[in-house]
Amino acid sequence: MKKLLMIVLLGFSTAAAAQTSRSYIEKYKDAAIEAMEAHGVPASIILGVAMHESGNGTSKIARYLNNHFGIKGKNNSTKINSAYKGYGSVEESYNDFINLLQRRSQYSWLFEHAGGMDYRSWILAMQRGGYAQSKTWASRVIATIKKFKLYEFDKQVNSDTRTASAIPATLMAPGKEKPAAPASEPETVYTVQKGDTLFDLARRYQTSIKEIKQANGLKSSLLRPGQKLKL
Repeated sequence: MKKLLMIVLLGFSTAAAAQTSRSYIEKYKDAAIEAMEAHGVPASIILGVAMHESGNGTSKIARYLNNHFGIKGKNNSTKINSAYKGYGSVEESYNDFINLLQRRSQYSWLFEHAGGMDYRSWILAMQRGGYAQSKTWASRVIATIKKFKLYEFDKQVNSDTRTASAIPATLMAPGKEKPAAPASEPETVYTVQKGDTLFDLARRYQTSIKEIKQANGLKSSLLRPGQKLKL
């Protein structure tokens, strides 16, 4: 009887945890996609790491400091005494997580190939780069991404016009060519359409956000319809 009761309780606990995860995803998926469009970090990485580090937003620093990544720093909270950084919003926490990756040289190549790297490549590179000390960190985050199919959010960026490619041009198998540029424009010039983002264009043309910015002298990731870009 006791064994049966434990199994039932475990089932309820597992179901509750899954529901908490789904609620977190529904609440923050748009913020993750927006950050992906602006900076090139896959939404699956942002959500997967945040869910793992913050216990789906239930940890104390997540609740009191909006800190979903366990980043240390100053805070002005009167509700919690903590060495962890405080943020005005969860979105600020997401952006600071991305800034942390951008500041560390060992992750620079990920941003250079942001249009072609899948979530496994990001997570494993972060593990090798020392992002987490736990040897099981990468496998746990990957398991979360797979379980809740967070990788599907990586495909939603302007999906009505994007030609998807998850493999950098330099790693493509012989005989496979990168997608051609739209026929209505010269191959090296593209006219920005409504809804386009640098992340979307980097994936479509198998380049990187950094290279597009450098080629066009862009300081911001924001694009405007009608803008001409060298690709």
